[in-house]
Amino acid sequence: MKIYEITTNQFDYMDILLIGDEEEKMVNKYLKESTIFALYEGKILAAVCAVVETNSDTVEIKNLATYPEYRNKGYATELIDFVCDKYKNTFQYIILGTGENEKTLNFYKKRGFVETHRIKNFFVDNYSHPIIENGKQLKDMIYLKKSITGYSKI
Repeated sequence: MKIYEITTNQFDYMDILLIGDEEEKMVNKYLKESTIFALYEGKILAAVCAVVETNSDTVEIKNLATYPEYRNKGYATELIDFVCDKYKNTFQYIILGTGENEKTLNFYKKRGFVETHRIKNFFVDNYSHPIIENGKQLKDMIYLKKSITGYSKI
């Protein structure tokens, strides 16, 4: 397993990014300003994480996606750990927004993220079609935050 930092040709990763954010219009809003971290298993792309610097003390994970055949192998956790470690000396926090999916929320909370706020009807107002996860339509965007100052993988 190897993680590469991608700073050019981010659009080459659109197919996997659309797994994490299924509307291309929304991905295009942040892709140009993102750094993509691509996790490869051998020569095969397995997962990606798109990160944007939001201000002087915070970076935001805009997209975290794993191809279905590579899920439940710890790749998303590896990418989160990698990003936290990379930015721990220059930023204080890492944030992300996600839908009202208990499995996803629990995944992030197990990794030290805490809920900070919600944006009501974000998915209803910003997507051209209903976004369904685990049989439930997503409505609100839930923001989570984690301190990464002095981060170390436990």
